[in-house]
Amino acid sequence: MNAAAGRRPVVAVLYREALPPRLSDVEGLADVRLTKADGLAEALDGADVLYQWHSFSPALKEHWAAATSLKWVHVSAAGVSQLLFEDLVRSDVVYTNSRGVLSRYMAETVLGYILAMAKNAPGFLRQQQQHRWQHRMTESILGRSALVVGTGSIGREIARLLTAVGMEVDGAGRSARAGDAEFRQIHASGSLADIVHAYDFVVLAAPLTESTRGMVDADVLAAMNPSARLINVGRGELVRTEDLTAALASGTLAGAALDVVHPEPLPEGHPLWDMENVIITPHMSGDVHGYLDDLGKLFVDNLTRYAQGEPLRNVVDKTLGFVRSP
Repeated sequence: MNAAAGRRPVVAVLYREALPPRLSDVEGLADVRLTKADGLAEALDGADVLYQWHSFSPALKEHWAAATSLKWVHVSAAGVSQLLFEDLVRSDVVYTNSRGVLSRYMAETVLGYILAMAKNAPGFLRQQQQHRWQHRMTESILGRSALVVGTGSIGREIARLLTAVGMEVDGAGRSARAGDAEFRQIHASGSLADIVHAYDFVVLAAPLTESTRGMVDADVLAAMNPSARLINVGRGELVRTEDLTAALASGTLAGAALDVVHPEPLPEGHPLWDMENVIITPHMSGDVHGYLDDLGKLFVDNLTRYAQGEPLRNVVDKTLGFVRSP
């Protein structure tokens, strides 16, 4: 796909506060209209492309009637479930996301959680704060098993990193299959309750869709090994929070590391805040110094492809809500 022959594409850039990096590169390729949400309708009039730098804004849905010439939307996020709406899904507008940009960073965070829980870093920190010298034994992660739920870009990078440190890693995706490059085997994610008992760590990195919403419920948690830990870097709504809270409180589950929760942010006074076997971080598993520039580079690359009529990277299957893996 490309812009109309003989003219530069018109790109509406939706931002919230700070402008996106590499804007001068975008301006070298297209006529740019900068806008915040309240001005999006005017910016969309005659625009070919929407660069949604304000990742989770619902403004496109609110001003869809103005998008009469829109051909392509790019969003600076990997998860797009909350951004898709019926008119957009049914349209011919191509939708791309930022799949892959944060995968390595998120995998590093997952490894950090695993090491923190195996080595009891929170417990040692509490001892230090109490000025208490108390010897403790810790766990090795060598040979420990992990199930990564979600076999896209993020899940595969997690698998590669965990395998590199000596863990045994399987996956769970839409369908079961063998002979995968990153996973020993891939199970069907619809059968989690039948397979989770075999794993020391269950890592959620799946997109949020109607089939994955609430996939980790009381039945799945009860089926997990009591010594196992749950890690969620996907979406908070993959897990039924009340069921997880009950499992952790009762000892059904040994611990959890949660970068995403539901609701988000976690309300003040929620029991999860004070559980010693829980690590909570504020939805930042992929946020490292320089990642914004990485997001900007991806859009510039895709805009160059668009202007030259070349295939775009990270085209989302709008009916599924994510980019199909090769």
